[in-house]
Amino acid sequence: MADLLQRDYLGRIGNLIRDARKHRGLTQAQLADLLSTSQSAINRIEKGHQNLSLEMLARIGAALDSEIVALGAGPTHLRVTGPTTLSGSIEVKTSKNAGVALLCASLLNRGKTTLRKVARIEEVNRLLEVLASLGVQTRWLNEQNDLEIIPPAEFDLTHIDEAAARRTRSVIMFLGPLLHRADTFDLPYAGGCDLGTRTVEPHMAALRPFGLEIKATDGAYHATVNRAIEPRRPIVLTERGDTVTENALMAAALHPGTTVIRNASSNYMVQDLCFYLQKLGVEVEGIGSTTLTVTGRERVDVDVDYAPSEDPIEAMSLLAAAIVTKSSITITRVPIEFLEIELALLEEMGFKYHRTEEYVALNAHTRLVDITTLPSDLRAPLDKIHPMPFPGLNIDNLPFFAVIAAVADGQTLLHDWVYENRAIYLVDLNKLGGNVKLLDPHRVMIEGPTHFSGTEMMCPPALRPAVVLLLAMLAAKGTSVLRSTYVISRGYEDLAERLNLLGANIETFRDI
Repeated sequence: MADLLQRDYLGRIGNLIRDARKHRGLTQAQLADLLSTSQSAINRIEKGHQNLSLEMLARIGAALDSEIVALGAGPTHLRVTGPTTLSGSIEVKTSKNAGVALLCASLLNRGKTTLRKVARIEEVNRLLEVLASLGVQTRWLNEQNDLEIIPPAEFDLTHIDEAAARRTRSVIMFLGPLLHRADTFDLPYAGGCDLGTRTVEPHMAALRPFGLEIKATDGAYHATVNRAIEPRRPIVLTERGDTVTENALMAAALHPGTTVIRNASSNYMVQDLCFYLQKLGVEVEGIGSTTLTVTGRERVDVDVDYAPSEDPIEAMSLLAAAIVTKSSITITRVPIEFLEIELALLEEMGFKYHRTEEYVALNAHTRLVDITTLPSDLRAPLDKIHPMPFPGLNIDNLPFFAVIAAVADGQTLLHDWVYENRAIYLVDLNKLGGNVKLLDPHRVMIEGPTHFSGTEMMCPPALRPAVVLLLAMLAAKGTSVLRSTYVISRGYEDLAERLNLLGANIETFRDI
């Protein structure tokens, strides 16, 4: 019996390590290299066929940046008592993705950048560690999360904080700014060689016209710059990606000529970056469209103050929380232009709400409203729900429609065509009483309405599905436990505490 329990325990640990590895984009061989062990050993570990020492567990947790297998103080868990009815008012925080892009873009400026109300999340913390290793001075100014950034006269590219760089995927957005500051440089990244080349290819296509060549080997981007090469014709992006567009924009910002970028993303974080570049004195035309025309400056040295706009993904999270708990809450500072498709679809499903007249965000551009939700009986939509690049339904908002569809009457088909494995995690709603069928790696069929029941489960290593499970637990009868929730902290600031202010009963705890 003891042997059976041990094998089951090792099998569960192995599954968690496998999922965390895949989420970080590593192969077994690449994880083996990070741990100085063999691929066969990693294979045995993931199959639950090998005993693990505490030291090995700690090393795996560090390599995968995952509290799922972390030791020391122990991972943070959430205990949720439901069902919950929420009430009151909550303000949407500023955009995580815009904040990350602006931290990278601050490398363009030789002067001081002050960013207002920056999302104080783990992804931002890791980037600040990388910036510090380059010689950049950063400091939080106040409780409003205003952040001051002062660059050095010259960046120290030889002592970059590899550990912090490997814990964020955003470091790839250093390529655009740094190509103007060094002829050769290396950037560490989280993935291994094969994944790195595949992931960086759209960025290479966007940055080659500026003379940048990249080889992705041994867990690093090896960059060289040929100053004789500059854009001669419009840059056509091979994928309309947010970070690819941002890299192209930052490269164009310090190119003194005029650069045309076609098939550009017009998403919220790209627009915030464009507005920031304008404050640096860079001319950007076509903001909000898929064609951007940038007239750069050879040198930027100005003191600039900028306030990124509010986060439409957080706003959608709060809307979903209200919908699944049938609650009336007021969500303030909602960036409506990046949620219009989502709200139109919710209206078709029977969602009722009030909204105020529009007003302008602190960046002087983005349109905001306040939304008051009303308890609503929802029905499944007639057509499938699928994301599209802006102005379509946001790719990061799609998972929230899984928990919304679960409380709607009828069958809903979700098609998550962008990510290979994210839809799989939505099946975890079944552990709470849902009826979710995985049709293939990209599609799930959801049958509602669901009467959620509390249970204990591990947090998936994907951010949005993790929050989806937390929201379902708010509506579940009884006590639920969501274990190892570090991934939520990477994208949300104090989410559990803020939901508690609306009447949720979420307790944060650690194992003894």
